[in-house]
Amino acid sequence: MEKYVLAIDQGTTSTRAMLFNHEGEVKFKAQQEVECLYPHDGWVEQDAFDLYLSVLNVINDVLLKNNLTYDNIDSIGITNQRETTIVWDKNTGMPVYNAIVWQSRQSNSICEEWKKYENQVHQKTGLIMNPYFSASKIRFILDTIPDGQKRAENGELLFGNVDTWIMYKISNGEIYKTDVTNASRSMFFNIYTLSYDDELLKLFNIPACMLPEVSESSSFFGYAKALKEDLKICGVAGDQQAALFGQNCFKSGESKNTYGTGCFMLMNIGEKPLISDTGLITTVAWKIGDKVTYALEGSVFIGGASIQWLRDEMRMIKDAKESESYSRKVTSTRGVVVVPAFVGLGAPYWDNECRGAVFGLTRATKKEHFIRATLESIALQTKDVIKTMEKETNIHISTLKVDGGATANSYLMQYQSDILSSEVLLPNCLETTALGAAYLAGLQTGFWKDLEDIKSVHKYQRLYKPNMKKSEIKIIDKRWKTAIKATRMFK
Repeated sequence: MEKYVLAIDQGTTSTRAMLFNHEGEVKFKAQQEVECLYPHDGWVEQDAFDLYLSVLNVINDVLLKNNLTYDNIDSIGITNQRETTIVWDKNTGMPVYNAIVWQSRQSNSICEEWKKYENQVHQKTGLIMNPYFSASKIRFILDTIPDGQKRAENGELLFGNVDTWIMYKISNGEIYKTDVTNASRSMFFNIYTLSYDDELLKLFNIPACMLPEVSESSSFFGYAKALKEDLKICGVAGDQQAALFGQNCFKSGESKNTYGTGCFMLMNIGEKPLISDTGLITTVAWKIGDKVTYALEGSVFIGGASIQWLRDEMRMIKDAKESESYSRKVTSTRGVVVVPAFVGLGAPYWDNECRGAVFGLTRATKKEHFIRATLESIALQTKDVIKTMEKETNIHISTLKVDGGATANSYLMQYQSDILSSEVLLPNCLETTALGAAYLAGLQTGFWKDLEDIKSVHKYQRLYKPNMKKSEIKIIDKRWKTAIKATRMFK
C-alpha cells in the first residue's frame, strides 16, 4: 500500500488537503473556499466552526474521490493562516466569538493604548505593535464577551490560532498545542527563551492558563482520533514559515518570496535572532530537535491584488494572464510609475496612512504602459524589502526562491531577476506552503530521513537570470524612490 503525507493547508480564503509522495509531488488534492465576514469597516472575521468543518470536508474529499483510506496516510502536517485568533469554551469546545482574521483592524485602538510598550514588545518578540498579531485580538474578545476576563482567569476559556483549533477538534479535545512558529506571532512569545513572556502577559492582562503548550515544528503532537485512532500529527508551521521550509531554505541567507494577494519575503538568518531597526519582523522559522532557526520577514500588502484591481476595478484586463501579454506589447512603461498603496505601505515603511498613486502620465500613455507599471510595482516593492534585509544581515541574496500564483507571470519573474541583479528560482511544486508542512511531518516519522533526503527530491522547473544594465536599474530605482516619497507625502 502506497503511503502519503497528508498536508492540511488552512488559508484565509480556502482550505486545502494534499497528499504528497516521497518525491515531494502532490498526487491528490481537494479544496474548499471559506467565507470571510465583514461586520464593520476594517473588521474581518470567520466562523471558526466552519473552518473546522472545511478541514473535515477536504480530507474526506481527497480520500473518497481517489479511493483511498486513512491507512494510506503516513502522518499529518498542518499549516495555517497565521495570527487569526480563536477563543473557545473549554467545556463545550464551542467558540465564544468569531475567529478574528489576521487582516482585521478591529483591535487597532487597543494597540494604540499599548504603544507605550512598543519597545519591550519589539525587543522580546521581534514584532512591531500592530493589530496584525494575536495579542490585541485576544484582548478584544475578552473585553467584548460577557465576563470574558473572569472566565479566562478561571480556566474556562482557551485560545488558539487556527493550527491549535484544528488539532484540538480533530483530536477530540486531547491535543492543546501550537508550534513555535505560530507562537512567535502572538506578540507575547519571547523568541530568546522560546516561551510565553510573563511580563508581556501581565501588561496585556492575558491569563497564561488560556494558552496552548508550545512544541517543536517537527514533532509528535498527538493523534487525530476524530479521523483515525492512531493517525499521527507530526508537523505544524505557520504558512510563511512552512513555505520557507518547503522551498528548502535551510541555510542562513537563503530566501523565498511568496507572490500572493500580498508578498511575503522571508530570509533564513540562522540560529540567532536579529532584531531589526528598519521595519522588518524577526520570527521563529522552525524548531527541529534542539536546533532553532530564525527568519527576517517583510510584508508587501498589495502584490497580486494589484492585478485583480486592474481586472475588477480598472477593467483594463479580463483575466490575470492578460497582464503579461499586454506588458510585452510595449518596450517600457514610458515613465509611468504605479505605487499600489491601497491599504498603506508594508515593510520597510509601515505607513498605514498613505494611499495608492500613479506618476508620469502623458498624452502618449497607453493602458499597456499602465499595466506594465503595475506589474513592475510588485517587483519593486519586493526589492525594497530585500535590500533592507541585505543591509540588516550584510548578506547578498544571489538567488531568490519564489512561489505563489503570480509566479506564473514570466514577465514579472524576469523583471524581478533584472531589477535585483539576482537569479530567481521557480520550483516544480508551487504548493510550497503545504509541502513545507508535509516535509516537517515526514521528517518526524522517517518518511524523509533527513534534510539531505528532502533536498535530493526537491526539483526546480525554471531559473531566471538577470539581464538588465546597471545604468537602467539606477534610473528605475531613482524614479521609484521619488514616487514612494511623493506617495507618503500626500495624505
